[in-house]
Amino acid sequence: MQIFVGLGNPGGKYARNRHNIGFMALDRIAQDHGFGPWKSKFNGQIAEGRLGGDKVLLLKPETFMNLSGQSVGEAMRFYKLEPGDITVFHDELDLAPGKCRVKMGGGHAGHNGLRSIHGHIGEAYQRVRLGIGHPGRKELVAAYVLHDFHKADEEWLDDLLRGISDGAAALADGDAPRFQNAVALRMAPARSSKAAKPAAAEAAKPAPKPEPQTEPDDTRSALQKLADRFRQGS
Repeated sequence: MQIFVGLGNPGGKYARNRHNIGFMALDRIAQDHGFGPWKSKFNGQIAEGRLGGDKVLLLKPETFMNLSGQSVGEAMRFYKLEPGDITVFHDELDLAPGKCRVKMGGGHAGHNGLRSIHGHIGEAYQRVRLGIGHPGRKELVAAYVLHDFHKADEEWLDDLLRGISDGAAALADGDAPRFQNAVALRMAPARSSKAAKPAAAEAAKPAPKPEPQTEPDDTRSALQKLADRFRQGS
């Protein structure tokens, strides 16, 4: 069994915040893969289901971001799991919007949700880092992450969440490269063969017929023509 944790803040006020992209990822997985209904447990919301052959618990802590580790630690201990059985989906300022990277272990880079999880279960868990970009200055970060995604972000955000759902079974199976490939295919789909059709059709057209050759205008005088005719007959 594994636990997929999505980080965010509870309540409608925060639902579309950049900081809540972890919640959004779990919601998409639950919806697309037929997970059971969300229930209150472990100071959070949980949904149970399967990804491929693996039983997975989805967990959205409701302790607010800074105390996320309480919920994660409680669930991990209840199921007698190890930190390596935990995968945390979270927003990442140091990645461009729409980028997705999988990382095992390491520091929390100042992310308060990860900092709290470190404090409760250590750092040896897997993270799915979901890029939201950086506002440019440190003092702008708090307002930036607690602000809703802009309308212009909706297209790439939807593609990213779909890609996460597409690759969720591979992630549960321990195949991070295949998971990231599924995301990449959504973010930059293979070019349609339709684009190549005009060129192929052009190549299939028969070559144009050559223009008929025309004789050059005869500029000889009548006397020259008569003289030439006698030469040809001799």
